[in-house]
Amino acid sequence: MQSKPRALTLGAIAVAVLATSAVAPAQEMRCAEDKDTISIKVGDRTLLVYRRTPGPFKVYVKELYTPGGLQVLLDSPHDHIHHHALMYAIAADGVDFWADAPKNKVGKQVPRSDAAVSVTEDGGRRRATIEHVLDWTGSDGKPVLEERRRIALDDPKGVQATLLTWSSRLRPAEGKDAVKLAPSRHYFGLGLRPVRAMDKGTFVNPTGKGGETVRGTEKLVRADWCAYHAAIDGKQVTVAMFDHPDNPRHPATWFTMTAPFAYLSATLNLHRQPMTLRAGQTLSLTYGVALWDGKTSAEEIEKIYRRWVALAAKP
Repeated sequence: MQSKPRALTLGAIAVAVLATSAVAPAQEMRCAEDKDTISIKVGDRTLLVYRRTPGPFKVYVKELYTPGGLQVLLDSPHDHIHHHALMYAIAADGVDFWADAPKNKVGKQVPRSDAAVSVTEDGGRRRATIEHVLDWTGSDGKPVLEERRRIALDDPKGVQATLLTWSSRLRPAEGKDAVKLAPSRHYFGLGLRPVRAMDKGTFVNPTGKGGETVRGTEKLVRADWCAYHAAIDGKQVTVAMFDHPDNPRHPATWFTMTAPFAYLSATLNLHRQPMTLRAGQTLSLTYGVALWDGKTSAEEIEKIYRRWVALAAKP
């Protein structure tokens, strides 16, 4: 039976999180919110927590859990306070939206209005969706970019993984003729900082190549997806990020780092190939994040990647 969609008002993001098939169908998928966050739950179990107000400069996914309940994201550690769990940030027209340092005149992601949240069921497939509109503003408060963000949580049969789809549609703010996307850092993009227990793990990708060394353990590699194997409290987990084939410059250029801490980022290689968005143009990006309990094989990751590509295309 198809349930009637429910809507809640929120801050501004569009997040698509694909839940785990390990969850019993009888349990309700729902959204809960407080002043700063939105949580997506199945029964009493939390799958995702979204920071819907700037914290302090970005709006981002604060927590994300494996099917077994292990939380994998680290938010604003003392060594890099600007690392906010799972976040999307680049530089635009010389404004740095990655850092959290007011003295450097960094940018801010400002919700334009409340976000819309819905939970639906159609043909046995449940989905939780958060949609949000953000104005990326400079330190002077003037908008540089407009972002329409969408995140959706599906429950695909036969998938023992947590799956999140992050979609961002970026265009020049009203009144701007063009915006140049040319960050100086090779890791700007959709960045994921794992919890400290997961540091010094192992990265894998479908090419089997380690990639170009930038410095230390930092590498850049192009592939459809990139995954990370590590452990939390002695329990193995796998975290993968997916690049959608419709994204510009596919396959993505992945930034990976294992020490002194772990980091994974999906980039457009803008530090070497800047991009200019003209008025009326939209940069459309869709990425996936998948979490498994245990050490997942490359073959299984590839299988779920292809399943995700099909799911991400569905409204």
